[in-house]
Amino acid sequence: MKYLIVGLGNIGAEYANTRHNIGFIVLDALAQDEKITFSTDRYAAVARFKARGKQFILVKPSTYMNLSGKAVAYWMQKENIPIENLLIVVDDVALELGTIRIRPKGSDGGHNGLIDIISSLKTTDFTRLRFGIGNNFAKGFQIEYVLGKWSADEEKILIPRIKIAAEAVKHFGLHGLENMMTAFNKK
Repeated sequence: MKYLIVGLGNIGAEYANTRHNIGFIVLDALAQDEKITFSTDRYAAVARFKARGKQFILVKPSTYMNLSGKAVAYWMQKENIPIENLLIVVDDVALELGTIRIRPKGSDGGHNGLIDIISSLKTTDFTRLRFGIGNNFAKGFQIEYVLGKWSADEEKILIPRIKIAAEAVKHFGLHGLENMMTAFNKK
């Protein structure tokens, strides 16, 4: 059985270690835990590993956030992944820093990456792991905030939370969505 895990973010050094790239950061942490590396492929950087007979395909789209749906649709089709085996890891300004919220479906919440994925897949029925980045920004400065780098204080909170999010991603494939939600929505 295959699972497609997509971490949302933007490519390029200027976006590295920014709040908007938490999807990339979580997948990088999981890849490090599994001792695998990403390689450049069509529309994405891709890494693979197997655990207990399940195949995990980690995808970091190279299409930039606003066109994430192109990479998601391509890799779902290429790998013949059913929608129930898709997990999107995404930042969320509506959640407190480090909060993990797993949902089997939902709205785009105003997130451009999710807007494009919903448009490409023509459904909102896909699992997403929303990772809280907080909303410590003045009115009108959301873009600057989400594209901003983590502060040293934020990183202290983030490091253990990123590890938990990476564990949740693996849990999705090994134990299923319901078990994942029970185990990680309260952490």
